[in-house]
Amino acid sequence: MSKTIPRALWFRFLHMLAMAIPIALASHIAHGRNAPAHPAPEQAQRPVASENYNREPLILLSNAAVVVSGRTGAIMHAKNIDSVQPIASITKLMTALVILDTNVSLDGTVRIETDDIDVERSSKSKLRIGEVLARRDLLRLSLLASENRAASALARSIPGGTPAFVAAMNRKAHALGMDNTHFVDASGLSSANVSTARDLAKLVAAAANSAVIKEFSTTPQVSLTRLDTGHETIFRNTNLLVRRDNDWDIHLSKTGYINEAGHCLVMQVSIDHQLVNIVLLDSWGRYSRIGDANRIKKWLQSKARVAMGIQ
Repeated sequence: MSKTIPRALWFRFLHMLAMAIPIALASHIAHGRNAPAHPAPEQAQRPVASENYNREPLILLSNAAVVVSGRTGAIMHAKNIDSVQPIASITKLMTALVILDTNVSLDGTVRIETDDIDVERSSKSKLRIGEVLARRDLLRLSLLASENRAASALARSIPGGTPAFVAAMNRKAHALGMDNTHFVDASGLSSANVSTARDLAKLVAAAANSAVIKEFSTTPQVSLTRLDTGHETIFRNTNLLVRRDNDWDIHLSKTGYINEAGHCLVMQVSIDHQLVNIVLLDSWGRYSRIGDANRIKKWLQSKARVAMGIQ
């Protein structure tokens, strides 16, 4: 037989419930505020950076990146710098170094052959089969316009041909301390050409010792006269910052792209009198590498202003 609960007890129970609910909600909200949020990718990465450059975050869209002092070699900012990944046409910097190491004459001529056609990705080329060009022109077109046939022809042109050239590329990488780097071709069309941001910073530093590489890679465009027709063909630099932006002081440049590598960019630049080597790999959008480069520039300029006491 059920018993009727006295009205006084009901009022007391309801009063206690009304007091308990706000307390529980406040505890839940406070817990939510204090709970650690999932760190953003840039925060989750522990950059290897000097103390002066690690106080403010630098958010980059490239999957891997490194900013290195061109004078001391100190790492100013790093993101996934030891991630091994395809590097596409950044490969051509090593191609240029090896060609210069072989001491073959840059004035010597090389014929574009059917072996230079890209059968892997069917990439386009302004160089026609049967054309004869000086190695100097092939090197220039390889660096500024990222001409794949030019890089292929350069590799074929040394004693021993392409196999000997690729072997020399890998020996050079080992000599430079690029321990996580491997090459299988001279153009970068193969996704088996792999490296890391850390290794490529070493490649940029080595390539920047060559006045020829610096000049050819930062030429905005070049006009090539066809020997058979006399017509002029314009080849433009693949780096928009070299081609269009006068606000940059760029000493060396190379872009790269294949599907597996994403959009890549390496440069040596001067920013507020600082010599800096920049490596950006696997940027997710066509212009994201340019955006990342501009973000790095503003970040370094901000640091320089702070150091001078302007801000």
